[in-house]
Parts: sequence; C-alpha cells; structure tokens
Amino acid sequence: MITLGILSAVYFGIFGGVWAVTGEMTRWGGEFLELLGMDLNGYSYYQKQNLNGTPLTRTDGIMLIGMFIGCLVAALLANKVKFRLPASNIRIFQAIVGGILSGYGARLAFGCNLANFFTGLPYFSLHTWFFGVFMVLGIYLGVKLCNTSFFKPKAKLQCANKENIPLLKQNSRAKFHFVLGSILFVAFLIWVFYLVLVNGNISTQSKQSLLALALIFGFAFGFIISRGQICFTACFRDLFLFGRENAIKGALIGMIIASLIAFAFILHGHNSKLIELSPAVAIGAFLFGFGIVFAGGCECGWTYRACEGQSHFMIVGIANIIGTMILALTYDFLPSAFKEGVKINLLNEFGNLGGFFINLALFILMFACVLFYKRLCHNKQLINSHFYRGALKLPYKFELSKIVKPYRLLFFLLLLKQYL
Repeated sequence: MITLGILSAVYFGIFGGVWAVTGEMTRWGGEFLELLGMDLNGYSYYQKQNLNGTPLTRTDGIMLIGMFIGCLVAALLANKVKFRLPASNIRIFQAIVGGILSGYGARLAFGCNLANFFTGLPYFSLHTWFFGVFMVLGIYLGVKLCNTSFFKPKAKLQCANKENIPLLKQNSRAKFHFVLGSILFVAFLIWVFYLVLVNGNISTQSKQSLLALALIFGFAFGFIISRGQICFTACFRDLFLFGRENAIKGALIGMIIASLIAFAFILHGHNSKLIELSPAVAIGAFLFGFGIVFAGGCECGWTYRACEGQSHFMIVGIANIIGTMILALTYDFLPSAFKEGVKINLLNEFGNLGGFFINLALFILMFACVLFYKRLCHNKQLINSHFYRGALKLPYKFELSKIVKPYRLLFFLLLLKQYL
C-alpha cells in the first residue's frame, strides 16, 4: 500500500493526473458500443470522457493495459494461474449485480476507490472525503447483507485424501508458467523500447512521448497489487467483518505519504482533480461501496484475480464495464439538481498550509476512528469468547448488549486471572 501511494504520487507529478481506471473502462465500453454501430455524439457523458484516440494511444489506456500485463506476469511467475469456475449460481448473481452497481456508482461519482479514495484523498479536493463517507456506508451495508445465511458459502467438507498421501507438486506446470511469464515480461520490455524509439525523447509537454512511461507505471501497479494481493475493498470490509485493520492502516499511511509528495507538486503548478459535492457523488459512492462488497472485489481486486483465472472476477469485470455503459447512456436523463454542486479545493479555501493541515487532520481522524472501531470489535469478541462463556456459564447466543455493567468488571478480572 505504501509503495502504491508513493508510485501514484509520482505518477501524478509526471502525468498531471491521478492513477485511475474506471474512466478508461468507460471509454472501452463506449468504443465497444461504437463497434456495434452506435453514434455516441449525443451523449454528454461520453463527450466528457473524450473518446478520441484508442487504448493504445491514450496514456490512461496504455497504463491500464500495462496493469493487466503486470498482474498476469506476477500470477504466472508465482504459479497462481488456474482456471476456476464460480462456486455457485448465487456467486454468479453477485458478480453480475455487484459488478454493474460498482461500475455505475463509480462513474456516477466520477471515480472509484482509486480516483476518489486512494489517489483522491491525498489531493485536497473535499469531494473525495464526501465520497469516502458514503462509500463506507455502502460497504457496511454490503458486509451486513453478504454475512446473512443466504449469501454465505455452502461449502461441504469432504475427505479427498483417505490414504494421507502427500500432495504432489506439479513442477512441470510451475516451470511452464515461469517460462510463459518470462516470455510475456520480455515482450513487455520490447514494447516499452519500441514506444521509446517511435515517440522519441520523453517530455511532459508531449503526451505521446509519455506512453512508454505510462506502460511501465501500469505494469508496476499491476505487479504490486497481484503480488501483494491488494484489493481496496478489503480496507473497510475486513474491518467490519473480522475487525482486521491492517489493510486500511497501510492504505492510510500510503495516502499520507502521497499527500506530502502531491503537495510539493501542487506548489510547483500541478492541478488536482476537482468534482462537485453533489447528491450524485453521494449516491454513486454508496452504490459503489455496496457493489464492490457484493461482487467480492473492486477494480484492482477483480483485475488481478481475473488474471489468475478466477472466472467469477472475469464476470465482475465485464459487468463493471456494462455498469459504466448504463450510466453513460442514461446520464442525460438525470436531473441537473442531482448532478450539480460546488467544487471545494482545501488549498484554495484555507490557503496552502491551512488546507494541507486540514487534510492531514482528516487522515488522523480516520486513523483514530479505525483504531477505535478495532478496539470495539476486539472487546466484543473478547467478552463473547468461549473463555468468558465457560467461566460465567453464559448461553451460546448471549450478546454483548445484554451484559450489565457489574459483569464487565468480572470479565476483566477473569482475563487478568488467566494471564497470572
């Protein structure tokens, strides 16, 4: 997470834009519709997204392709590529519905949990914090729904190795994947050198000359998220579901470092992305947060998992792009009052130093909220543990909310006794 934060800030310094993926996926969806014969000139959303060029001539397009290559190379070298079918029809339903909702919500808010969260919060636009609040609400609802018995996995334990024979290592398969990954990596390097030769000297004044760098950054992003198994959905989902805070703490540290680097670039003339604080951003963030939990992963998550051969996340990815298409085709029917709002740049409103410290204070506040929630979950799990149930002879379904205050002291005394 920290490495991604630093890389994304450097990416902002070079390209003048944040690391984002759903905007380019929207263009891919639009270009697919054009292949089917649709005229998109009358759709304002596609005009905003600028469909000029191709994925091979746009920096965002070639960066996203680089991400897929990086994910695939990392998966092959780690011998993790294996085609896997969805576990059940319910999971297919979740992949389709969750993918469409997350794609629709991300583009309604003009960004996913990259552009409006991980690579959004460090860049001093208040809309990203607004997005974050409603995204967390959507994630929380998604966790609660997916934790019901209907959506829980229906796995059956079966004895697959009755003779207790050691598992055989498929060395030939691992070697094949390693060779294939190496060939793909060499092909990637050849492509980079080709772009450098064709486009000449790299200059920030010429976007065409930056294509090679965009490909390299995309590869680095993809390789890191695949090797680190990074899915930004886990930041709050794991916190709400298991009380694990490692992902969100790593993301926050990475964002704070990115904010420091981005602040330096902004002082030298770079402009950060600004979106209006509007009902559309709030609803889009909520739908996106719910959708990524319901589907099982965000854009980064489904990208590296699809490259590992998990067909569930291939469905999520396709549904995600379909969601962007639905939003773009229906955007003009949404009322103006729903889409319009005010743009607030913290650096402009409170001065450079004031805006920077306000943004930093918001990061610290979020960090404190995470630690508080983690502590709350820990205490609840502790009090409802088998140790206390056995000591106090409590029924299995006894809940924390039913515990009266005098018992709490007894719980902690029992805990103290356990370690003495």
